Amino acid sequence: MTDTAALFTGPQPKPWIEAIHAYVPGKSTGSDGRKLIKLSANENPLGTSPSALAAARDAAAASLYPDPGSTALREAIGALHGIDPDRIAMGAGSDELLNLAAQGYAGPGDEVIYVRYGFSVYDIAARRCGSTPVVAPDADFGTDVDALLALVMGRTRVVFIANPNNPTGSYLPRGDIARLHAALPADVLLVIDQAYGEYVAQEDEDGAMALAAEHDNVLVTRTFSKIYGLAGERIGWATGAPPLIATLNRIRLPFNVSNTGQAMALAALGDQQFVESSRIHNAAERAHFVQRIESLGNHGLRPLPSEANFVLILFEGALTAEVAYEGLMQAGYIVRWLPGQGLPQALRITIGARDDMNAIADALAALAEAAR
Repeated sequence: MTDTAALFTGPQPKPWIEAIHAYVPGKSTGSDGRKLIKLSANENPLGTSPSALAAARDAAAASLYPDPGSTALREAIGALHGIDPDRIAMGAGSDELLNLAAQGYAGPGDEVIYVRYGFSVYDIAARRCGSTPVVAPDADFGTDVDALLALVMGRTRVVFIANPNNPTGSYLPRGDIARLHAALPADVLLVIDQAYGEYVAQEDEDGAMALAAEHDNVLVTRTFSKIYGLAGERIGWATGAPPLIATLNRIRLPFNVSNTGQAMALAALGDQQFVESSRIHNAAERAHFVQRIESLGNHGLRPLPSEANFVLILFEGALTAEVAYEGLMQAGYIVRWLPGQGLPQALRITIGARDDMNAIADALAALAEAAR
């Protein structure tokens, strides 16, 4: 506690709020304030659909409140994914919905489970509602279903799974997701966070949407921030059984998706060619980048398998992740170093343009050679 905090005599936050470590977003500048090429926040390197940009110009006036139910947008999402719009809730990014899921179904005395090296918002969501976060051991930086299930107890209320996982990029196939759900008690909410779901090939999808359609304790969340290139507009959605959706709508902020956001997301949904181009670009550039990094294996650099739009690289040799992070900044790039998430030995690097990925691989090769 700082001296200033010790002298403060005003209202005090609840102890579980004080235990929260605020979310730290990816940086866009170096330690000297210099603007760098940003590959730290998993944004779409292809930008935004031209259709969505055009829709922003025609959005309803800022002086008018948006449709509180995002009706047209929910209908379009439902049409694309084969979901009844009444089974869809909208959020200010999927982050809002993840927090609402915990708030709606957990509280003081309850437990919320997530996997070690999972998305940092899960810990915030658990603590924010006064519940106890329980961290399941990983399996080589991925989700270990059996280890997670071993922690499910009478006080368990919510289980968070990101698939693909952030920040590791790991992925649970359909069979493992089904096995996890089947072993959970009916009164435990399984939240499957598919922020990067559109990057997964259709034939490899994990079956989460079907589980949400068929069962009363599954909520799937998605976002327009990643493959749709609308990170700045903060638009997410969730689907699940009507009572789950009713709970989210009961406690979400009113008018939580802006006029511009609704218009842009609606147009972005209609441009699936842009989505497919983004998926193809990511798959090709990710494979190319991983191949470049694997060629540096004798220097102790290990890229983890990824189904997302980033790669987590472990530094297991003479070159440390911290030195590599600083070196890449000198080369003009900002990536994500993750000591605050228990990964001081790793960098998460967003997949960008081919020239940028080659430049990063070249810089890492030079740094690794210098560290020998």
